[in-house]
Amino acid sequence: MSEVLTPEQVRRRFGKMFAEGLITMVDEAGTRARIIEKCSARGPVEWDAVNRLRAGGAIRRIEIRGCSLVMDAEIGEGEVHFGPVSADTGGQALKAVSVEDGIVTTSWVGLAGASIGVGACLPQASGVIETEYERLSELGGTAEVKVRIKTPEMRHLIIGLDDTDSDEKGATWALGLKLANEMPFGTYIQHKIIQLNHRAPHKTTNCTSTGVSFAVPPDKIADAVEFSRKFFLDGSYSDQTAMAIFAGLDVPKTAVEFGIKAKEKILTVEEATRVAEDADIQLIEISGPRGKIGALAAIGCFDLGMKSAGLPEDYDRFQSGNIGFR
Repeated sequence: MSEVLTPEQVRRRFGKMFAEGLITMVDEAGTRARIIEKCSARGPVEWDAVNRLRAGGAIRRIEIRGCSLVMDAEIGEGEVHFGPVSADTGGQALKAVSVEDGIVTTSWVGLAGASIGVGACLPQASGVIETEYERLSELGGTAEVKVRIKTPEMRHLIIGLDDTDSDEKGATWALGLKLANEMPFGTYIQHKIIQLNHRAPHKTTNCTSTGVSFAVPPDKIADAVEFSRKFFLDGSYSDQTAMAIFAGLDVPKTAVEFGIKAKEKILTVEEATRVAEDADIQLIEISGPRGKIGALAAIGCFDLGMKSAGLPEDYDRFQSGNIGFR
């Protein structure tokens, strides 16, 4: 017989665990989901990533960011293969993802020690509405658990920003980070500093733009954008501030190419406008048009990892072993 528990009820039953957040973002086509699981320790993140990929199910790709797992999954159900290794090491899998009436349901299976992760830990994470247990029993040991975890459906929103400072005061990266901490309409995910061409004629000092990403309810995207516009207007020291808006799981290729080009070439507002229109990215002039170039480049470079913070001449250093990624 199934049983449904809230996060607080899970904590009372199994004790406080290590999952700190669970975010489920869905693309507008309703075919894919990006699931972010935040943990208080790196060990469970690494173990979960290996075991979930091994088991198959609905997961297609996993990225580790610090103590967080970023999982790309198909909407629907996948076949789970724990294999003979599960007899000795246990196993864990995301079996299915479904979306209905603004609620995302992720279905998980855990064996042995991994049953604690999906049965006691993940169900008490911030963002979880409730968890349905197929059969609630003791966890760990040789136990198997099957749960369905419900979370709000979210959209992935990236906000690019540039040209907010003057020679005397301000920093675009700092204003972006302030927005991340004060946004009332979404959950903050990432803040990126994008290094641009330092030979640009109108730069202040470092010539960087900034991108910030959020998980936002579908009906709150317009509110999040307007809040950001006013926030940047109030915090800018420049008469050329602009922002760029992209809602989606994957940054369009044309925007990525523009962002990479902005690290080496001098680009124009007209070029940025053409690329933004092609990529379905909204450019918003806040106090002037020139910031559109860097704002769009911030979105284009947002998912490039360390390359977002570097210039092409730095890229060989990333492979040299002098910068660690663990």
